[in-house]
Amino acid sequence: MSAFIVLGAQWGDEGKGKMTDYLAEEADVIVRFQGGNNAGHTVEVEDKQYKLHLIPSGVLYDSKLNIIGNGVVVDPKALFEEIDYLEDLGVKVTPEKLMISDRAHLIMPYHRVLDRLKEQARGKNDIGTTGKGIGPCYTDKYERSGIRICDLLHKDVFTEKLKINVEAKNEYITTVLNGEALSFEEIYNDYIAYAERLRPYIQDTSVKVYDAIKSNKQVLFEGAQGMLLDIDYGTYPYVTSSNTTSGGVSNGVGIGPTMITNAVGIAKAYTTRVGKGPFPTELENETGEWIREKGHEFGVTTGRARRCGWLDLVILKTTVRVCGLTSLAVTKIDTLAGLEKIKVCVGYKFNGAIIDYFPASLEDLAKCEPIYEEFDGWDESVADARSYEELPENAKKYLARIEEITDTKISIVSVGPRRDQTMRVRDL
Repeated sequence: MSAFIVLGAQWGDEGKGKMTDYLAEEADVIVRFQGGNNAGHTVEVEDKQYKLHLIPSGVLYDSKLNIIGNGVVVDPKALFEEIDYLEDLGVKVTPEKLMISDRAHLIMPYHRVLDRLKEQARGKNDIGTTGKGIGPCYTDKYERSGIRICDLLHKDVFTEKLKINVEAKNEYITTVLNGEALSFEEIYNDYIAYAERLRPYIQDTSVKVYDAIKSNKQVLFEGAQGMLLDIDYGTYPYVTSSNTTSGGVSNGVGIGPTMITNAVGIAKAYTTRVGKGPFPTELENETGEWIREKGHEFGVTTGRARRCGWLDLVILKTTVRVCGLTSLAVTKIDTLAGLEKIKVCVGYKFNGAIIDYFPASLEDLAKCEPIYEEFDGWDESVADARSYEELPENAKKYLARIEEITDTKISIVSVGPRRDQTMRVRDL
């Protein structure tokens, strides 16, 4: 039995899509367990690039089953746009290849409107959401007024719930947020049409995943965003609306935690984040701009420039603890090639003491001063390495220090965006 998790160990954008695609070759089933189309996973295979948002990254393999779990919030319009996009690129997305949980909640048009208007109303205190309706959909889920995919299959149930929600949302949109009311008829007609196209993909995916694991199939759980965007352990309130940690898998898929055997944390060789909030190792200088340009650090979903800084091992130690990581996969060490000196944060100075954990309070985090170790850099030949032995010695020293500080072995190293620019250091 093998069921393992691939999740982001930093603030997202670590290369989870590429790593999921790489590891999916060994898997039978690939499962998304949280988030929605606010995710952006880029996969490069030979001369083609694929940008995924909602569909699991294993979809590029014809023989793999891909599952969107109940913890994901699904925008049918975005889903079908992504399916059509993949089909145009020659990737078949059939009901035999993709299944969607009947318990997943639906993103509705009023969720997107609320997302945009509430963000505008926050003014300078905006969170920096993608505007995809993710947060408002999760809000309805926990308020117990959400509409699930299984509701869509029962026209009378869907009609009643939609009427109640549209009436309530329109009152809030028009009287509080000064927006325009939405049309019940337009939403109803669109979603009834979506229902017919969705129907072949809908399954009780908890059963499918459980049966696959019990049948000794290899199951890979793909996370979106990163640990520091987790609703509980991230840099709140600048977080996403779901649990991005390994603990989110059980609830987001419908299996017990004892069925999960490994958790692989994906980490860049440096640190990036999008949006507001403290960032202890941020480089607001020429080096930071150099890393941004060389690493193409711009969001897949939003296009926003990412903030860049040195690798922060306090973050990785926190992720190892919270997520129970069994190994790390380090990406984009090729981006750092060419720098004469490279720094790594190994702790924080905070209120006269040295700490090696991530504070809950953003006010406390803002006071943390990074403690750095400095390393000699390496040259551009790193991008041509296809085995660990071929890496420059200085790159090996850098990776060894990551293992030492985090007390976690590195299983995979990536030296470029393509599938073939990935090397296995040790078994997962």
